[in-house]
Amino acid sequence: MPTTRAAPDPATRPRPTAGRQSTWRDRLHRFDARYVPYLLIAPFFLLFFVFGLFPMVFNGVVALRHWRLDQPELTGWAGTENFRRLFTDGDFGNALYNTFGIFLLSTVPQLLLALVVASMLNRRLRAQTWWRVSALLPYITPITASTLVFNVFFARDHGMANWALGLVGIGAENPIDWRADKLHSWIAIATMVNWKWIGYNALLYLAAMQSIPRDVYEASALDGAGPWRQLWRITVPMIRPVVIFTVVLSTIGGLQLFTEPMLFDLNAQAATGGAGGEWQTVAQLIYKVGWKDLNLGYAAAMSWALFLVILVVAALNTLLTNRISGGRK
Repeated sequence: MPTTRAAPDPATRPRPTAGRQSTWRDRLHRFDARYVPYLLIAPFFLLFFVFGLFPMVFNGVVALRHWRLDQPELTGWAGTENFRRLFTDGDFGNALYNTFGIFLLSTVPQLLLALVVASMLNRRLRAQTWWRVSALLPYITPITASTLVFNVFFARDHGMANWALGLVGIGAENPIDWRADKLHSWIAIATMVNWKWIGYNALLYLAAMQSIPRDVYEASALDGAGPWRQLWRITVPMIRPVVIFTVVLSTIGGLQLFTEPMLFDLNAQAATGGAGGEWQTVAQLIYKVGWKDLNLGYAAAMSWALFLVILVVAALNTLLTNRISGGRK
């Protein structure tokens, strides 16, 4: 009697076409998961290496050599000579002093006013979107155009700054010469910087304030906390990461200040920061030494010294800001 063979299960029947398609999709998925992220971030690292890391390393090599464009025969290894010269260079000390003076007059008021502006914009206002967009207008204004306007604004004769001060009896008979001494020139340049960056920092703070629950403010108001106390006791500690970010960003920008003091000088090509270097910053001095005096080796040493100063000041500011804002919780 012939035996009956059981029919094969359709689920176990091989499917050549479906198998090949599944393998291709699996390989594509593995390639997408493993290699595509590296391909997407590769352009950044490539550009950073070409325009960031390599210039820094090459600049460090130049700082350790004699390198003058006006004396090609003066070459060779200088070691730490260019760096040791910084400690006895009066021009570098004056530029560093000016840089820190302008930095303090700009960064501290800038961040404090940005917090106040952001707190006001965080309230329910009429035309709320218009006010928030208006706060960003100074930032999107070209820095050269705004600096040239402020250059006229702080003119000694017929300048609007002296005209406004004359209305309250300041400098009515003897107008202030904003380019004659350090303090007035620092105030003028710091005003330019603050005008441009207060709105930008205010919007960063405002974006962070949007994540704070309204219940926190309502509970503090029931406990008798006013708007000013809420700002310093609730808002600032809860947006501490953004505050630290703006402090670091402002430190880097403030110590690298170049365009505003450069265009504030009536003879900008000289990059002297006034007749006696009243407002010459380190960035200006680096430009003058490198491209006016043609001493690239010494200019490279100045740039590395400025880099180290920025690292130290940014670290100190971060630590101080972290402790202050953390202590107000």
